[in-house]
Amino acid sequence: MNKYLKRGLIITLLGIAICAFGLYLKDIESDWYGIILIVGVIIFGVGFVTIVYSLIRKIERQSILEERAEQAAENKE
Repeated sequence: MNKYLKRGLIITLLGIAICAFGLYLKDIESDWYGIILIVGVIIFGVGFVTIVYSLIRKIERQSILEERAEQAAENKE
């Protein structure tokens, strides 16, 4: 698990918790629930994008390693 995946999971869970808090505020009829929900959704989105970014980095790294292995095999021949 790389650092981007860890950060993404933590930020996503934080966004979910903030959204849950916003829904709680809505139930008790607080005026702040709208702002809290917006912040929660934005934080959730950032976490989700970070998770996707970590997966793209992993795939890209694997392809670079494969390309280097092919080049090393060609140089030996």
